[in-house]
Amino acid sequence: QVQLVESGGGSVQPGGSLRLSCATSDIAKSNFMAWFRQAPGKEREGVAAIYINWDTTYYTDSVKGRFTISQDNGKATAYLQMNSLKPEDSAMYYCAASSDRTLWYGNGWSVSGRYTSWGQGTQVTVSS
Repeated sequence: QVQLVESGGGSVQPGGSLRLSCATSDIAKSNFMAWFRQAPGKEREGVAAIYINWDTTYYTDSVKGRFTISQDNGKATAYLQMNSLKPEDSAMYYCAASSDRTLWYGNGWSVSGRYTSWGQGTQVTVSS
């Protein structure tokens, strides 16, 4: 069972920045990692993903140019740098991981059912 531990959430004013971290207990079973978010009353949404082996990245349109997903293989950790935050970015953010080879080219990366491991979530609140 892969364990994912998130950190870095918090409260910030609009226009501010936060960096989320996700440490995995087994990088070999987590070569495709993603961040999802879920706001109250809304469906879980894929935000960004990264294929660790090739460092290829994927983003949902609403965060392109503001968020950056990255990874440190040596630390078995993925990061989500969030800049220019907006109130609509407020949500619980979840880290997810998979070793599914069909994700390598990014097909279906934003579908939550493609992931086998999930973190406990970290809250991000953007408010003035």
